[in-house]
Amino acid sequence: MSGVNPTLTAIPGFRVGHWTDPVGLTGCTVILCPDAGAVASASFLGPSPGTREGVLLAPGKKVERVHALLLTGGSAFGLAAAAGVVRVLEERGVGHETPWARVPIVPAAVIYDLGVGDPGARPGEREGEAAARAASSDPVPRGRVGAGMGATAGKYLGVGAVPGGLGSVYMERHGVRVGALAVVNPIGDVLDERGGVLAGPGVGPGALAFTPGEIESTTLIAVATEHTLTKADARRFADAAQTALGRVIAPSHTFWDGDSAFMLSSCTLPPADPLLLGALVQEAVCAAVRDAVRSAAGAE
Repeated sequence: MSGVNPTLTAIPGFRVGHWTDPVGLTGCTVILCPDAGAVASASFLGPSPGTREGVLLAPGKKVERVHALLLTGGSAFGLAAAAGVVRVLEERGVGHETPWARVPIVPAAVIYDLGVGDPGARPGEREGEAAARAASSDPVPRGRVGAGMGATAGKYLGVGAVPGGLGSVYMERHGVRVGALAVVNPIGDVLDERGGVLAGPGVGPGALAFTPGEIESTTLIAVATEHTLTKADARRFADAAQTALGRVIAPSHTFWDGDSAFMLSSCTLPPADPLLLGALVQEAVCAAVRDAVRSAAGAE
């Protein structure tokens, strides 16, 4: 694999940057789209997803393309980091054309990591700007970095949570290409390729010893491709990404998870076979989640 980029940034036009606070144990991650934007939609599950401009991504809404995606720690406070990303894009003349200005469209989603490190340490506008300026097409740094810095998994016992982290993969099958990035912060265990426990206590929810907080567990997923999609297509593939979480996290989509999945397309290649693309999206999501916890464990 020497010289091969195994992460989302192998998809041409997409760049990723992090800002990380290793003391406060939080951070944020920015995915910059091609300057023309990416057709995008999203799927939000769970009782408490923390998002910005999430409604705009519904297939029935007018704006089809986004210019960046922010994934961040800091709970709702962390959404402020999107303003810094907007500032960088405005400087570069990137945005949705309107009569008086180009308006950058930057959806965002958060995880709750306030109980892991310093609850007063939260990404804000300056930190979002720093992550956007750091974005490059280099292989994505993974593990306890960016939005994955304070992410944890296997929290259903109330003790013994393990690092969740941030992971990213690139996959190609029969000429169809996707990249995925995951911020892994579920209440459940992360499973390996054989269904064994990769991260977490591994005893299942029947052993619950406490009542989880309703906002403390969320996994964030971003999937990118070059293959042309409509906004409705992107929503269907975002739903497929959510389905994949059920294969790699157990239990998944609980009353205490606010999982968010985004699908982005630069639309620079012809449409792919939807069955193959959907299968590859799910495979990439599972691999990115596993990459996150393996990379985080290796960083300890």
